[in-house]
Amino acid sequence: MAKLILNKLDYLRIKKAIESAREVKSINAAESESLIRELDSAKIVEPEEVPFDVVTMNSIVKISFLNTNKQIQFQMVYPKDADFKKNKISIFSPIATALIGYKVGDEVEWIVPAGLTKIRIDEILYQPEASGDFTL
Repeated sequence: MAKLILNKLDYLRIKKAIESAREVKSINAAESESLIRELDSAKIVEPEEVPFDVVTMNSIVKISFLNTNKQIQFQMVYPKDADFKKNKISIFSPIATALIGYKVGDEVEWIVPAGLTKIRIDEILYQPEASGDFTL
């Protein structure tokens, strides 16, 4: 699979959010290490260089669970903005960690309580960078 792509601002803000969460113990070590591995494996680019089809922070994405054909959509946000009732999922959630930096059409394996499942990124309904919002 192609290398993940992250914009520089997202990379720095997520790293800072992880540090803050570790200080107040609102993220466990396994979750933070998983996210850090994702971040450190990514190609870091300027916000203006992010391709329009890459999942970034504040993106609204539509995904399918390939084993059940269930489709959901949500916005990937920083922890302080998370609101499950408004479909705003924290980057600290396992599903957001699994999807950040991937492109439309990519299939990502994700471990859920029932076991391994495959997710496909069907569509990005909103991506800040594609809309010219380079500082969100």
